[in-house]
Amino acid sequence: FEGKQALILGVANKRSIAWAIAKRLHQEGAELALTNQGERIEKGVRELAESVAAKLVTECDVRSEEDVARVFAETGEAFDGGLDLLVHSVAFAAAEDLEGRFIDTPRDRFWMAVDISAYSLVAAAKRAEPLMQARGGGSILTMTYLGGERAVPHYNVMGVAKATLDASVRYLAWDLGHSNIRVNAISAGPVRTL
Repeated sequence: FEGKQALILGVANKRSIAWAIAKRLHQEGAELALTNQGERIEKGVRELAESVAAKLVTECDVRSEEDVARVFAETGEAFDGGLDLLVHSVAFAAAEDLEGRFIDTPRDRFWMAVDISAYSLVAAAKRAEPLMQARGGGSILTMTYLGGERAVPHYNVMGVAKATLDASVRYLAWDLGHSNIRVNAISAGPVRTL
């Protein structure tokens, strides 16, 4: 990854999958930009970012089109108008929706889980495309889980969100492949994260 520039969405703490990916990319020579969820975790993420000499650390609410646009504008500025790699490691469902029965998931929290965990990839890919085209192509990577393919007890609405994410990966790969942009998902297996 020497000379490559990567934006990692979703660094939460030193145990997050996004952070493990960021560390490895840094070890292999990539320049990094990192996002965090907000004030509650920003200080910890900034400390982690210092250890990998991140060129940008910024807050990102993936449910806000304005915030996503701002993050990619800042990323373009930090990386001289280009981007080689986007890592999307963002997912959320209300804790109460990961207990009990899936059928009891209220509509508003159903759409929140799908919006944050799946649509955010679509929104980010749209903003990443011109930056990657400026580099002649790139790679987008997201994190999925088996719960999107089959029912996993207590995964509930997150499984539906991951199924949506998986389908989105296929359609984004179709759309962006013509621009030499690869879109893939990794199922890391069950990992306890924030």
